[in-house]
Amino acid sequence: MIRSLVFTTQGRLHSKDIDMFLMPTLLSDTNLFLWVDLESPTAQEAKYVLEDVFHFHPLSIEDCVTASPSPKVDEYSPKEEDRFAPYLFMVIHAVDYSRKDGVFATSELNFFLGRNFLVTYHEGPLRSVSQTEECAVKATTNIARAPDRVAHNLLDSIVDNYKPALDELSLEIAELEQQALQHPNTQTLNKILQVKKEVLHLRQIIGPQREVLARFARGEFKLIRAHLVPYYRDVYDALFHISELAQGYTDTLTGILQVYLNMSSNHTGEVVKLLTMITVITTPLMMVGTWYGMNFKHMPELDWRYGYTAAGGLTLLSTLATYWYFRKKKWF
Repeated sequence: MIRSLVFTTQGRLHSKDIDMFLMPTLLSDTNLFLWVDLESPTAQEAKYVLEDVFHFHPLSIEDCVTASPSPKVDEYSPKEEDRFAPYLFMVIHAVDYSRKDGVFATSELNFFLGRNFLVTYHEGPLRSVSQTEECAVKATTNIARAPDRVAHNLLDSIVDNYKPALDELSLEIAELEQQALQHPNTQTLNKILQVKKEVLHLRQIIGPQREVLARFARGEFKLIRAHLVPYYRDVYDALFHISELAQGYTDTLTGILQVYLNMSSNHTGEVVKLLTMITVITTPLMMVGTWYGMNFKHMPELDWRYGYTAAGGLTLLSTLATYWYFRKKKWF
């Protein structure tokens, strides 16, 4: 699906969903800004927009239509034989966390940012794109006055959408802490390891993304106007804070895992202690029973009238004495 929006330099909507053959004409008008959004496009649609209309570099087109494992940003300047205008190509990842599945789902968003155009490419709907489009069309803010403003708003929305995912993750970790203390079983251990793996996945996403936004925050690109650099720096600061939270979650999960191991060790120790107590307490009974179980002919107790009673009393007395000694020592 292809959506197109044309704005004036004052941020007002000029036209919407224009015919694709009109795009080259609109691109030549410096008083207009064209935003083309490709959502799950067909191969023909992607080829027409990326190659026939904008004539982007083949390497950036290849990176766009294939999934990229990590975020990146590249600056393309035309050579003599190139037909494209200078642009920035950027790959960024949005995340969503499901407590039901316990995994982070990532969605890739690709940018082609030029002086008077912005092309976004993604598979499936993205909340950040729909929110930014709604704000741009309603003109509630002046975000649609230039492509670098819209790009900033998209990045800011993506980073903001990290927060609900992190809130869900925080609740998950809090529940794991309670489970590690109250129910230190194999299921709890598997859950701790799974969540720890997902936090590591989150950090692997955020790390390269921070490097990308750091380049914008330093004002490395001429297509980002100087007065907008502080806004990009603000997005970088927000992502840096998220990165610190992810590091904190890693440390917390390591602590929970240590608590689980300690609780499991204590539980094992209690079981061994109980079994040892039972063995020791029943030792007098076993000794007396074994002794009189030999039944030799010349054992005087066998002919004694009260021999059985005496043996039973001795067994009971020695067992109670052992139990009393353990209680006195507060061993159980």
